[in-house]
Amino acid sequence: MLEIAVKTENWERHVRVSGEELAGLVRRIGGDGDRFLVFQRIPDLPDVFAQVWHKAGGDYTLEYREGAADRHFQAMADGPEVVIAAMTGWARQEAGWHSGLAWSLLDTGPAREVPPLDLDEDERAELEKRIREVLVGGYASRAELAELAEEYLVTKDRRPVSREQAEALADRLWLERVGEQTEWQGETDPERLTRAFTALQETGITARENFTCCRSCGQSEIGGEGGPNARGFVYFHSQCTDSAAAGHGLMLLYGSFDGSSGTTAAIGHEVVAALEAVGLRAEWDHDPGRAITVTPLDWRRRLVG
Repeated sequence: MLEIAVKTENWERHVRVSGEELAGLVRRIGGDGDRFLVFQRIPDLPDVFAQVWHKAGGDYTLEYREGAADRHFQAMADGPEVVIAAMTGWARQEAGWHSGLAWSLLDTGPAREVPPLDLDEDERAELEKRIREVLVGGYASRAELAELAEEYLVTKDRRPVSREQAEALADRLWLERVGEQTEWQGETDPERLTRAFTALQETGITARENFTCCRSCGQSEIGGEGGPNARGFVYFHSQCTDSAAAGHGLMLLYGSFDGSSGTTAAIGHEVVAALEAVGLRAEWDHDPGRAITVTPLDWRRRLVG
């Protein structure tokens, strides 16, 4: 799998695609509402991306940027195979991936200077603390962090953080976390959890991570997530994520779609077995009315973006 995420014009998002999947996405674009792809690295890095635009019957326009505005380039290609080769090389960070195309510097104008935040020490500390909490949770994108930074201190009469300031702050703290995770070795507990959820999904149990904001929303929306053959569900919401990131373990909510306590208990046993199969310990008293808790848990979730 390629360590990239791909966004499409029609709001799809593909994370860690294969070379074949990347090729299929490139060959697909061209129709109304599906004319471009944006590629980002995992983890996402500010001002580092590639993209391609194509309208059926015309050439392909490629761009890539490597940080500063004077590292933003554009080229044209007359067919999808050239684009596939270039974007696959970019994704793999191969030396010379851009050779074979006539790249030109794309003038995007001077970078806008962002004024410093006008916050007192307590407000700044409160804002950065909340952003870091969400970063440790590991599910937010850079755009979502910027939105949080912009809105967190808003009151009826005051918006102390502009969009540009929010983006700059979010990116600074994002890169700080990216630096921390470079020291991590091997598979982490959240990655083991994802493996367990993937296995459960394959057996007909709808499994969702960081799903909705609270239990009430989760219970009302989880039914819409399952396919026609789904037997039950397991999920945790964003408040559970916050608790796990703070070192308090992770609460999992589960149940059956037929509403019976017997099926719910069976789902609970399957969830516990899947967790134990990946090396995680679950606490559960076999009561279908009580949640499953994963603890101890070292919550180090690698950022995607």
